[in-house]
Amino acid sequence: MVTATDVTRPDGRTLEVHHTLDEHRTSARRGPVLVWHHGSPHTGRLVEPLLAGAAAHGVALVTYARPSYGRSTPQPGRDVASAADDVARVVDALGVDRFATLGHSGGGPHALACAALLPGRVTAVASISGLAPFPASAAPADVDAWFEGMASDAALRAATLGRAARAEYAEIDEFDPAAFVDRDWVALEGTWSALGTDAQQAEAAGADGLVDDDVAFVNPWGFDPAAVSVPALLVHGARDRMVPASHSRWLAEAMPQAEHRELPDDGHVSVLQAYDDVVAWLAERSA
Repeated sequence: MVTATDVTRPDGRTLEVHHTLDEHRTSARRGPVLVWHHGSPHTGRLVEPLLAGAAAHGVALVTYARPSYGRSTPQPGRDVASAADDVARVVDALGVDRFATLGHSGGGPHALACAALLPGRVTAVASISGLAPFPASAAPADVDAWFEGMASDAALRAATLGRAARAEYAEIDEFDPAAFVDRDWVALEGTWSALGTDAQQAEAAGADGLVDDDVAFVNPWGFDPAAVSVPALLVHGARDRMVPASHSRWLAEAMPQAEHRELPDDGHVSVLQAYDDVVAWLAERSA
């Protein structure tokens, strides 16, 4: 059973929260709590494949809609690091002390932010198909390397010009089907169909959340992934054409303690076939 609630921060902002803690607290099989960070864009709700995979390992799921998604209050100018304070406020409100954290795609950097900035509370972290930090060097070769392999990089390139430019691009932006490989489409027509539906619902609600995510990704994140000291797992599909696998390779070099898995046949969505294994990995390290 999923419970939906709102958490109000001291600054007055509201965060839309969904969790399975009520059922978890009365269960005979009580594993750890896992905070899930949704991709870009998504509504912030928990979809069925996430719930099933967590339940199989006795894990309670908590998630929240980042600012401008769902009912969460906008926060233009937010950086990736701001997710850590939002998550701390959410888990405090829910009476959770320690937790693992996991993000997919645009959620990956936000999961890493929690691990780096809340080391006393985060037990383990995983990023699936997540981005690497935008290069601090403005050298064209470094910037081009970050974009290399993306089927469509126009939205993120617009974000490098500022929020106004990214918002203007959102008015003409259309999803490029070439960003997904054949196995992605199979996943979206099968097990992970709810994820695709959720993304479409988020897009229909407006572009502000995605715009702010993209601007945050191409600006300083507000933390160094190398600061992550808890067990970390990086998973990526080698055929990913939305966030190329080179991003997780970069993170693996920056985080020498992290375990890195690259799945040779998978793309951006089909890599979620590894979700159950990732949840089990996190649960084992959070016991």
